[in-house]
Amino acid sequence: MTTFIMFGKYTPGAMEKISAKRTDIANDIISDCGGELKAAYALLGETDIIALVEFPNIEMALKASVELSRQLGITFTTTPAVSMDEFDKLIPGK
Repeated sequence: MTTFIMFGKYTPGAMEKISAKRTDIANDIISDCGGELKAAYALLGETDIIALVEFPNIEMALKASVELSRQLGITFTTTPAVSMDEFDKLIPGK
């Protein structure tokens, strides 16, 4: 599984429909794409939501990102991430 960080921004129309049910919908979409939500946080500032998610591959991360936007009205910027331990192993000469 690959770790992805998803940065979410509510669209103006989505702000009117915020509910706790959206979290259940998001979990279902992520699960349907073979993923697992590890953590999610609401934020103040330019980004409204940040989620740490594992997916089997980039295609499933892309599919989930698009489907979340469609169903929830939240636009996502999704990027792969590696742990610092994995990053350190990639450094030449280590």
